[in-house]
Formats: sequence, structure tokens, C-alpha cells
Amino acid sequence: MHLLFVHQSFPAQFGPFAFRLANRPGWKCTFVTKAEVPAPIVRGVPIVRYALKGGATERNHYTSRSFENAAWHTHAVYEALAARPDVQPDVVVGHSGFGSTLFLRELYPNAAIVNLFEYFYHVAGSDMDYRPEFPTTPLDRMRARNRNATILLDLDHCDVGYCPTHWQRSRFPAEYQHKLEVVFDGIDTNLWKPAEERIGEIAGASIPPGKKVVTYVARGFEAMRGFDQFMKAAKILGDRRSDVIFLVIGSDRVHYGGDLKHTGGKSFKEFVLSQGDYDLSRFVFTGPLPESALARVLAATHLHIYLTVPFVLSWSMLNAMACGAVVLGSDTAPVRELIEHGRTGLLADFQDPEAIAAAAETVLKNPAEFRPLGSAAAERIRDHYSLDVCLPKFDRLIERWSSAPSPAPSPAPSPLTQGSP
Repeated sequence: MHLLFVHQSFPAQFGPFAFRLANRPGWKCTFVTKAEVPAPIVRGVPIVRYALKGGATERNHYTSRSFENAAWHTHAVYEALAARPDVQPDVVVGHSGFGSTLFLRELYPNAAIVNLFEYFYHVAGSDMDYRPEFPTTPLDRMRARNRNATILLDLDHCDVGYCPTHWQRSRFPAEYQHKLEVVFDGIDTNLWKPAEERIGEIAGASIPPGKKVVTYVARGFEAMRGFDQFMKAAKILGDRRSDVIFLVIGSDRVHYGGDLKHTGGKSFKEFVLSQGDYDLSRFVFTGPLPESALARVLAATHLHIYLTVPFVLSWSMLNAMACGAVVLGSDTAPVRELIEHGRTGLLADFQDPEAIAAAAETVLKNPAEFRPLGSAAAERIRDHYSLDVCLPKFDRLIERWSSAPSPAPSPAPSPLTQGSP
């Protein structure tokens, strides 16, 4: 069985599956990506790199730039693989939204096309209108509708798709949901696991004995991941308790949303810090951490706060749960799928920093009382979201479709007769 994984980044969502399958007898995995990879083969997975020859510019309509970029990526993937006739996959697995698999039926007419679908954009009841203090423009909303164009092409083109969570699947049009299964990316519970280790030092900063540690993790400090709400709640909590230190892990970047339209030229972190009188001696901004270091932090934290608008769920929340952390999450739909309040974690209103701080203070008054929530969270990840559970689901999906013939094209419609509507 030869699987071809297609993603702009590497290893991204496909790494956990690709690395395990590549070392299984009788299986081969190849990964095509735009990312710079340090070696031609990584953990048994050969790498094929593609290079863009163009992309959207300001001359393209604002609402169509995502589609223009997708077309360039799609063609670049095609060209890179056309130059590699030795790559002959049984199944192509690609990340939808970039359109990277769309032209590969031309190269591999007998291969099954499987797409990972993360998100379908909505302009109401979604990430776009959840933060009224950061309003979107009519043009932003028009752009969101156009961003679905490539996704819709992939939904039509693929043999089958899958989504990481049930909530994410529910966001897709009903007429396509029959093609979508639910398979999470898989958490490596050999890495992300509970441990009895006190945090003594992190990023060069010492954590004195007796300090309560509260963690926040995000790839980028941005409104969609509630960085500003976390900071407000942290200030309230810090003013009430002198024994708390906040470890803030991630980058001062905006990956999602239009935050920088509202910050007057500042980064979102700078903008947030300028809005309040923060005692920064209570905060340790570590930057991104290696996975092994982050796992140790999450296993030792007294409380982990995870906030998100209704959007794609972050790996960091599941990693924290797998490490046995007590997680205080935002009471939003994607979080509620994993956290049952009072059983596998706690929930608080995303829009209410006071409520977030109050819930956090309750935990920090007696951390031992809440440790069973962390244990239940770790058990939930092991039982339902671990790589050992998710990989067999992915196996079944791949094996079923690798032996299934690709659907025949629909017959062309009859020409309309004169006078037809």
C-alpha cells in the first residue's frame, strides 16, 4: 500500500499517521510539501518538494485571492509529481482548502482521493461574528464565502473525506456530509502523558516552590484564540492571588482573523498589553517550545486555560488533557465536544474574563480537589483520541477506499431545448 500525503506544511496533521504507516511492513508513504525539510527522507517518509511559480497579488480581487493561491499550489503539486514517475500511490491523502489534490486524478486515475476537511466558512453563527469588538467588513464576509470555493471542489472531487471532530463535520453542507467521516489526527500518548514533575525552570525563568502555575498555549497570540480574554482574566486572578505565575507559550503572530486591522500598527500582543496595567513580572512568555518540553509543562501545570471562538479545535487542548492537566476551556461548541464540565474539565464563558478568573481561582484554592478532572481528561484522550485509537480508524478508511473503484463520471446533461427556462 502506497500513500501519498499532500500538505503545504510538514508534517502538519499527517505526521502521526505517515510516520507510523511508513514503518509498517508492506506500506510506503510519500509526502509532497512546500515546506523546507532538512532531509530527503524523514522517519521513513520520502519527501517531494514543490515550488510555487506565482500567487495572488493586489491586482486580484480581495475575495478571490485564496482561490488564486490554491490554483498555484495545485498546479505546483501536479508539476512536482509529474516529474517523479516513480511515485505511484494507491491512495492520495490531501488537506482540503489548498486544493492540492484537485489535479492529481490526471496523474493517478486509479488512485483513491481522500481529503482532510477542517472547516467550512460561515459568515453568521461562526468565528466571523463571535467577537463583535473586532467587527468584520462586508468585504471580509464576501471573501469568506469565496474561500469555500476550493473546499466545495474538493468535496465534489474526492472519493471520501474526513473531519477531526463531529462539530467540524457539522459545519459542512448537509448534502456533502455523507462523504465525510470523523477521524481525529491522533495524540501520541507516549509523549503527551501525565507525569509527576514540578516545574523548576522554564525558558531560563525559575518557578519558586509554592507558586501556582497557570498555562496558556497558542500557536499565535490572537483574538480567535482569546489571548486578550486570557490576559484580562489573568490580571484579575493575579490581583487576587500573589502566588500565581502565568506561563504563556506561543508566538506573537496572528494566523487567523483580521486582528491587525484593529491594532493601529501594533502586534496583537502589544495591542492587548497596551489596554491594561499588567504586572509583567507575573508572566513568562516562553515563545514556542519543543514538544518534549511542552509536554513536561502541561503535565506539571496546576491549571491550563484554553480559549477559542467557534473554530477549528487546537491540538494544544487535547495535548493538555492527555497530560492530565486540569483544563479550563471556553464554553464554545468545539470545546464542549471534548470537555464535559465537572467531569473532564471546566468551562467558562469566553466573553467573561471575570467568570474565567473566578473558575481559575476556585481550582487554585485547592488543586488536589480538581486533579480527578485531569485524570478523567487523560483517560478520555487515551480511549477516544490517541494515535492507537485513531490510526485503526484511518486504516479502515484507507483500506476500504483503496480497493473501491473511483466513481465513474456523471453523464453529460442533455442540451436544453429551445424555450426551456
